[in-house]
Amino acid sequence: MEFVTSIHCIDGRIQEKINKYLKEKYNAKYIDSITEPGPCYALADQNDEDIVRSILRKVDISINKHGSKVIAISGHYDCAGNPVSKEAQEEHIKDSLKFLKSEYKDKDVEIIGFYINDDWEVEEELTL
Repeated sequence: MEFVTSIHCIDGRIQEKINKYLKEKYNAKYIDSITEPGPCYALADQNDEDIVRSILRKVDISINKHGSKVIAISGHYDCAGNPVSKEAQEEHIKDSLKFLKSEYKDKDVEIIGFYINDDWEVEEELTL
């Protein structure tokens, strides 16, 4: 696989971990990074239509132009953009998964979610 799409926080503490995890898991050359403060909350809540549209436009480019077959959404410990508990973030990730699966139901893409813990490691993937 050449490209994988990652929707994650702007927080620099997590970006290398996410890229490494996705490159190893999918044997991907490149990660298309779509960053936003607390994106799992933005997609779960869908309160800010401009942010949601911006994220989806970038995902569309990654899928349609780069041929990405995987979309990953994540949350993380100590997130300034989504300052809630791990459990609340995991619910946001699951709600984001539902939203992304409904948006891309006609595309041949795998959609995954995960949480980066206080040791800055990717935890087990979250499922619906």
